[in-house]
Parts: sequence; C-alpha cells; structure tokens
Amino acid sequence: MKKWNMIVDVRKCFNCNNCALAVHDEYHGNEFPGIAAEMPRQGHRWIDVIQRERGVYPMIDVVSMPVTCNHCDDAPCLKAARGGAVVKRADGIVVIVPEKAKGQRQIVESCPYGAVWWNEDLNIPQAWPFDAHLLDSGWTKVRAVQSCPTEAIRTLKVDDAEMRRIAAAEGLKVLKPEAGTRPRVYYRNLDCFTKALVGGSVAGPVAGVEECVAGASVSLVRDGRTLAETRTDTFGDFRFDGLDEGSGAYRLEIRKPGFAPGSLNFTLERSAYLGVITLSASAA
Repeated sequence: MKKWNMIVDVRKCFNCNNCALAVHDEYHGNEFPGIAAEMPRQGHRWIDVIQRERGVYPMIDVVSMPVTCNHCDDAPCLKAARGGAVVKRADGIVVIVPEKAKGQRQIVESCPYGAVWWNEDLNIPQAWPFDAHLLDSGWTKVRAVQSCPTEAIRTLKVDDAEMRRIAAAEGLKVLKPEAGTRPRVYYRNLDCFTKALVGGSVAGPVAGVEECVAGASVSLVRDGRTLAETRTDTFGDFRFDGLDEGSGAYRLEIRKPGFAPGSLNFTLERSAYLGVITLSASAA
C-alpha cells in the first residue's frame, strides 16, 4: 500500500519560514474534526525551522532545518496515548484526535523530536497532521510544499519498498535514528546540520607578492588514508564538510604546481577555520 512521506533538503532551506506560516494560516482560526482543533495564534510552530551556526569568522555557515511531526511507524505518542487519542492511518499519517486527547499531556512528553505542542486553552496536545484533511479531499501537495520557494520540501506517496529504494539512492537520513521510531520524514544533506566543517585559505608568493592560491589540490588525510579531496577557489579558500565532531587528528596536504607542497596537522573538536596556510615557492 502507498503511504505518505516527506523529504526535506537541508541545503536548500534558507529560513524563509513559509512552511511554518502556511501551516499557521491553515490551522489558526480553523478546525477539522477528527484531524485537528484550532491552532493557537501564538506559541505553536507545528513546522519549526531551527538553525545552527557552524564555523568561525571568516568561514561561517548557518544551516536551517524544518522539523515537524515525523509520522513515525513506531510512534511513541501512539504508545503513550489513551483511549484512541492518537491513531496511525493506513496511509502512514499519524493524527492526534482532538476530541479524544484532552488532558493527555504525556503525549507531548513522549515525542523525541519535540514536535508535539500543548494547547493550554483547549487542554490538548497538537501536532502537524500532514494536512490529512486536504489530502483526503484530493489535494496532491500539502501547503508547506506549495509555499516553499526553493523546493526544499516535497511529499510523495509510495509503498514502503519504493521509499526504501529512494532513501538509499538519494542518501536520505532521518532524525534521531537511535530512537527507533521509523519516521516518515527524511532529510537530504542532513550532515550539513549534524556534523562539522573545517576550512582554510591557501596563499603563496606570486611575482614577489603573497597572493591567494587558486586551484590548489587539498587532501584531507587521517591515519595515512585520504578521506576527501578538493581544490581551492578563486580566493584560495577550501572546506570539507560532514566530519564528526570530536573525531580527533587529521592532516591537510596541499599541492600546486610552482609551489612546494604544504601540510597542516590539526585536531577536530568542532567546526573550525584553520587560518591561512602559506606555501613557499618551488625550488625547481
């Protein structure tokens, strides 16, 4: 059976918050029996765009990532709920039934993603229901997808085998896989948010003046093994991404015709700018 899934490309999201605004527009002032009660005017972000800053000046990267109900196949909220307050639909969507969820704050506390919100006025937990009422009426795109200017969010309805194939082919990952919830929200380029980057600049003597060295080959080496290679840009800058924080000792090896090879040893704790690495002129 085909089920709904969402794919979020972290690299494409630039924190415009259109997805969050579209959800607010859909649910504030409206209620959809069996699907969602009215969303409060303030305080709730059923799609929440969170940001992380990596690196240090002058190489800083700010990453934005939408987070919402993951519509898990093994949903903790479903286990925590009483009296049918949470249901898992055949199409994969998880719904907190507003008429049955009153007073069940434990549903909020059960979510490992922090995606369930407590409505003080109505005394109920709430989360984004994947716009189930719109899909049930024939819509093919949820409002968050319609509103995204960079196409960072897309939804698709496929069977589980096809979704596994897509996830493997596109290198998709999920949030907190250690939670074992089997979420239906997948992320492309998740390493941009969860892992570290390192970068630096390469300079060297050109006609007696120290200049940026463009097109230099930079290799990232660990334990004698080359992990990745890149080239410096017009400004002599380079960067490596997707590294584990606190992963220890690395070595940079830099080569450019006309210059003597250069190197730098460093220890990675968190995202960092390694400064300017100055090459000397080749003796040849």
